Amino acid sequence: MTQTSPRVQELLPGARAPIAIGFLDEVPAGLKKWDSGGVPAGCAFWKLAMDGRSFYTVPSDHFNCAVGSYTHGIALPPERGAQLQDTIGFMIANRYLEMAEVPGIPVLPKAPAYVAYAPAEAAPFQADVVVIAADPATAMLVYEAALRAGAGSALASALGRPGCAVLPLTRNSGTAAVSFGCKGNRTFTGLPDSQMYLCIPGGKWDAVVRELAVVRQANRAMGEYYAGQKEKFPIV
Repeated sequence: MTQTSPRVQELLPGARAPIAIGFLDEVPAGLKKWDSGGVPAGCAFWKLAMDGRSFYTVPSDHFNCAVGSYTHGIALPPERGAQLQDTIGFMIANRYLEMAEVPGIPVLPKAPAYVAYAPAEAAPFQADVVVIAADPATAMLVYEAALRAGAGSALASALGRPGCAVLPLTRNSGTAAVSFGCKGNRTFTGLPDSQMYLCIPGGKWDAVVRELAVVRQANRAMGEYYAGQKEKFPIV
């Protein structure tokens, strides 16, 4: 990861600090292992990275969320074998999820030996994805920059639940994706109702950042143009 990312905070004041996430086969050099106790779900690590912490986890750190383990390709140990089925059954019983949706949930192609987290501007590993929490207007600017950088599609993929599935969705497709943030994610990360997530392929992140200044200036120009048009129609 290069040192371009700090510009994002200047260009996108409506966003949290972007974070890099890596699905790794080897221990990342320069990072400490997570050793601060259990968390309710892997997405809780997102918030910690957004708060400036850098660390790596092992599969067992993700066991407390059966659905999150599933999206990361992590098999639960035998003593937790029924946890995924029980969780999905609870969701279905409460009309939160339909069984027909389960096969379409994105999953990593293989379980990572380590999952690393860090602020994007300081990540000492090659990120698979970069996650940004932002308000919709700011997310639009990142989306437009992703289009210009060849990192997104005009018909962007979007999902609601599970929120963590945006990571394999982006990693597997190689294009930017949107997550509205599921109820669990919002509970465990404290994501405000006014924000959502954009996920960018890690290898294309620097190109996206380079386009942000252009996109912001273009939107400023269009905003002035539209404001002028609006003044012509007092009824609006």
